[in-house]
Amino acid sequence: MSTNRRDFIRKVTAGTAGVAMGSSALGMSARSYGRIIGANDRLNIAIAGLGRRLGAFIPPIANKKNNVELLYLCDVMQSQREGAAGRFSEHIKYDPKLENDIRKVIADPDVDILFNATPDHWHTPGAIRAVAGGKHVYVEKPATHNMNENELIVAAQEKYNKVVQMGVQQRSSLHTIEIIKEIHNGIIGTPYKAVAFYTNQRGEVPVQKSAPVHEGLDWDLFQGPAPRRAYTQETWNYNWHWYGWDYGTAESGNNGTHEFDVARWALQVDYPTRVDVEAQKRHFMDDGWDMYDTMDVSFRFAGDKVIQWDGKSRNGYSTYGSGRGTIIFGSEGTVYVDRGKYVLYDRNGKVVKDSKATSNEAGTALGGGGDMSTAHVVNFFDAIRGKAKLNAPISDGVITMAMVHYSNIAYRIGKGFDIDNATGRMYDREAMKLWGREYEPGWEPKI
Repeated sequence: MSTNRRDFIRKVTAGTAGVAMGSSALGMSARSYGRIIGANDRLNIAIAGLGRRLGAFIPPIANKKNNVELLYLCDVMQSQREGAAGRFSEHIKYDPKLENDIRKVIADPDVDILFNATPDHWHTPGAIRAVAGGKHVYVEKPATHNMNENELIVAAQEKYNKVVQMGVQQRSSLHTIEIIKEIHNGIIGTPYKAVAFYTNQRGEVPVQKSAPVHEGLDWDLFQGPAPRRAYTQETWNYNWHWYGWDYGTAESGNNGTHEFDVARWALQVDYPTRVDVEAQKRHFMDDGWDMYDTMDVSFRFAGDKVIQWDGKSRNGYSTYGSGRGTIIFGSEGTVYVDRGKYVLYDRNGKVVKDSKATSNEAGTALGGGGDMSTAHVVNFFDAIRGKAKLNAPISDGVITMAMVHYSNIAYRIGKGFDIDNATGRMYDREAMKLWGREYEPGWEPKI
């Protein structure tokens, strides 16, 4: 929030103090007067990336108690901008500006916050531009595209001293916070293993074919930091997740991030010492999906702790009784936790406590949203205002992201490897070649 804006509002409110008739005496509408008296604490927001996560941002932004104002809706696709404006019009009584270029949004000094819900390859480059431009950033998972970006985004946050929240919303889930605290206090003895899982029934995706750029799409801006190539059909609309490594981070980054994060949080571990992966494309062998759709990962940590990842993108068999979640094993018991509840078991497998359904957060539905997304955004607002501790600071989030990148790198080079758990560096030359990525010249993220 700019000093000039604070000073202006302070002078206006001071000058109008004691005016009995309030807004009518000043010739203002009630809404205009309300904007002035709350402006010292108001946060001005821009959202970049108006796809499937948009619905998660509407409740906290529309809630007047949060005292925020939406200045921009930004997306490289015209229909996304217009659709988002229509959705927000049902909840707010003013019109945000529609913009296709994230750089123009960041250049506006009136913007205090950027919600970065763009495709994966834009997360770190967009966040770095935003903090350098004086904005606080809520960056959706996976937050980074590679290990080098892990270092860059943290360095930028520290340099510009802005609040950067990673969009792993289960960190703001009350039932998850409760049971993780109990685990740390010894309720299942010594936790030694976590199994993180995700199961979906994704279908076939089109084989990529050259096609005219969709009407209303700025394909150059969509690519942004990624190397330039010709457009292929439907790439912009979610399928970029599966079309190679220019834009996405596969299912490990798309959904594994959330479950890796809960597992690591429960076991209180940072970088692993070893990763081993078995991953392949197992379904619809002739479709356009370019990477694995089935993955089993094992991470080993100091203290004989283990995290396993069971990711099934296109086989809907419910191995663990639900579509996603984490199971934490301890010397004296076990905990099952997902977005809706937790169940605590003793060492004999008897249920000790069932929190029942305490959350309405979406599980495997595209986009999601719900009460924990709202709570995570509100925590972000409160941290900016100095009223709360940030639940998912980017400095911690990138350690979870390292697990995503290690699993993808091991798949890409076809072997596991050892890791320096103090620095996160990989003890494998082939793996280290994938530490970073190639950028379009002139678009490299810089601090």
